[in-house]
Amino acid sequence: MTDLKHPSEELTKGDFAEVKKPFDLFSEWLEDAKASEPNDPNALALATVDPSGLPNVRMVLLKDVDDRGFVFYTNFESAKGRELLSSGKAAMCFHWKSLRRQVRVRGVVHQVTVDEADTYYQSRPRGSRIGAWASKQSRPLESRFALEKEVARFTAKFGIGDIPRPEYWSGMRLEPTSIEFWHDRPFRLHDRILFTREGPDQPWDKERLYP
Repeated sequence: MTDLKHPSEELTKGDFAEVKKPFDLFSEWLEDAKASEPNDPNALALATVDPSGLPNVRMVLLKDVDDRGFVFYTNFESAKGRELLSSGKAAMCFHWKSLRRQVRVRGVVHQVTVDEADTYYQSRPRGSRIGAWASKQSRPLESRFALEKEVARFTAKFGIGDIPRPEYWSGMRLEPTSIEFWHDRPFRLHDRILFTREGPDQPWDKERLYP
């Protein structure tokens, strides 16, 4: 339960006063989430836009983060993949209910390197690697049995040997131009801090926002 102290007292105790680098704060919050969230602390809502300008959003898993950006993986022939490659832009929202915290991210997206994609792909369970070959992600599926047949076909094809990464399956790195941190406070007088920059190699500006 939230400690309902006087709101002015709460606002003087924000997490943000000395923060200079948003990635440092994000890493701290992600570690806190790993200790408190019951499932998938690295889950995020990923927003894209289709060619008509209509937005799409779905949950994906963050697989890496550093000062270069936020990395996730997908089938580039899926709706998500096509939209990312077409627009080159995306937004993310992390929400950790147990911590009453949220992080919103916006920026440009670029493919990860071949080495990064290969390394992550080989770290996946064997069944997931086969699934990347068997699933024509986002396209119509006549029946569950049809999917199971494809899984069986690729299981037999690769036997017990190596499973190469499909060319259409790789990762994207969102290089943020804005990162907003939100922390629940009593009386809905929440803390909001926004970091912005002109581009990936530019310095960050920081400002506090009204709740």
